Amino acid sequence: MNDACPISSRSPRSPISGETLDRDRLTRLVAEAAGSTAALQFDQCDFDGADLSGLDLRRARFTGCSFAEAVFRKTQLAETHWTSCRARQADFEMADLTDARFTACDLNNTGWHRAKLAATHFAEVKLTGAHFHEAQVLGIGFRDSLLAGADLRGMSFRKQTLEQLDLRDADLGGCDFRDAVFEGGSLRDANLKNARFDGADLRSVDLGGLHIAHVSQFFKGAIISHDQAATLIGELGIRVL
Repeated sequence: MNDACPISSRSPRSPISGETLDRDRLTRLVAEAAGSTAALQFDQCDFDGADLSGLDLRRARFTGCSFAEAVFRKTQLAETHWTSCRARQADFEMADLTDARFTACDLNNTGWHRAKLAATHFAEVKLTGAHFHEAQVLGIGFRDSLLAGADLRGMSFRKQTLEQLDLRDADLGGCDFRDAVFEGGSLRDANLKNARFDGADLRSVDLGGLHIAHVSQFFKGAIISHDQAATLIGELGIRVL
């Protein structure tokens, strides 16, 4: 008598490659994978415009896939991995992305309203114009990423090390940067209303576009370099010799 477990529950699942997938096709794949320990894998697949709302795609792996204007409303995406994917204007409203990982992805103008982003990490991603309004962001991390014009209102980065984040023109109203360390990146022309920078190290970040009045209002207790101070004073027409 053969007591071995089914092969599908032991072996890595073969990637689904080069397909155009709509909701019906993906629903069937999810049903077929039910009960298996192997995660679904997609390589160079096209999901453009697909409504994937409410599907259970936990632990799925996406490599080089396209999700332009796809809808993930209330989709289960915990522990998913996204590498070199393109998802412009995709909607992740109320999706669960706990412990998800995005690497080298184009996520410009995406929506994350009320999404669960606990311990979600973004590295080398483009998030220009992305909206994170009311997202649950405990433990969220960004590294070497473009967030120009993004809506990050109310987000906490307290005590984080922020590596090469381009936050030009971003809405950072009410954000908490207390004791954060900026390693490069930019805050040029960002909205800093009610943001907190107590103890933050800003010596290597681009503060261009800010005025001395902004520094005194928002950066009280923060650390800036002599060169940054000279630039800000220079905007008042005062020469530092």
